[in-house]
Amino acid sequence: MVKVLAVDTFGTVTDWHSGVSAVLAEQFPTVDSSQLARDWRDTYAPALEQIESGARQWTLLDDLHRESLDALLRDSYDITATSTQLDTAVHAWHVIPGWPDAADGIRRLTSKFVVSALSNGNVALLAEMAKHNGFDWDFLGGADLWRHYKPSPEVYLGIARLMQVEPSDVLMVATHSWDLDAARACGLRTAYIERPREWGPVHKDETPNPLDDLRATGFDDLADQLGC
Repeated sequence: MVKVLAVDTFGTVTDWHSGVSAVLAEQFPTVDSSQLARDWRDTYAPALEQIESGARQWTLLDDLHRESLDALLRDSYDITATSTQLDTAVHAWHVIPGWPDAADGIRRLTSKFVVSALSNGNVALLAEMAKHNGFDWDFLGGADLWRHYKPSPEVYLGIARLMQVEPSDVLMVATHSWDLDAARACGLRTAYIERPREWGPVHKDETPNPLDDLRATGFDDLADQLGC
């Protein structure tokens, strides 16, 4: 019954930890770049919550990333970054490397389904990421289309409306349980992709959730399960 696959990007199809930490190591060689990358990622959810709670106006993820890194470096690392350093670090999220199985897996899935990125990244970011990694998306579902961030229902229901299908016709594909829980609450089906190395050296809890419709070790495995 699934017609559309809505796929998370950061962590699910791309290895943000290795990509971002490599750029941070170049820009800030005196710090532990792996730790800085993880600390920066930890600012992600609180920044999005400020938008969704109405505490601040809609702001692109690129701008939120820049603000949070600037503050993190000053407050926790005693570093005053230059504009060039901040711009270079933020751009790292546009060109983070895909997991080895992602590009071919997405290509296989598009042979049978409409496959869309569904990300908190903006459309321009997703376009550059796709070009960099060879992701053959049918559609780029960036947060700026809805001016809302996941886990807001507007995003999950928004992709169903754009594709002119029922929420139950959409399979949300992600490596984050919070993303899948929110999608399921909106009536979407869910598939968990295992990414045990998403946080680099830090253990990631990937306890299976029986409420997920599918669970796969990667996009090749997901394509196998969906008959692509």
